[in-house]
Amino acid sequence: MDIPWYSLFGGLLLGISATLLMLFNGKVAGISGIVTYAISATKGDVLWRYLFLAGLVLGGWLGAQSTWSEMPSSFSGHSSFYYAIAGLLVGIGTRLGNGCTSGHGICGIGRLSPRSIIATITFMLVAGITVFLLCMYWE
Repeated sequence: MDIPWYSLFGGLLLGISATLLMLFNGKVAGISGIVTYAISATKGDVLWRYLFLAGLVLGGWLGAQSTWSEMPSSFSGHSSFYYAIAGLLVGIGTRLGNGCTSGHGICGIGRLSPRSIIATITFMLVAGITVFLLCMYWE
């Protein structure tokens, strides 16, 4: 059995970066909030948001270019339409839940927020049900 070292390392980096953002800026590393306020933030509160988002895009691109990164086979063979619908549903869920998994799951649970704990449990239950249904009925 392979130990998922890359996943462990990535999770550690997420936790460390969220902690540093909270310690030095007093901000929660919730992606949906960062994107929302990057668009409509006050003048003095925008630069760090753009840098954070640029780091996400650059990090994703670098990861995709690396030789040790390989896309799972489940990502191939589906049209962009499905990914667009999935992204839309994630965006709707983010608005309904007042935040995303990064804000609630990484930062909210770390702050022992009851609302974030309930939101994260809900995210995980819905994700588990979705995977179950896709494995049962999707070809």
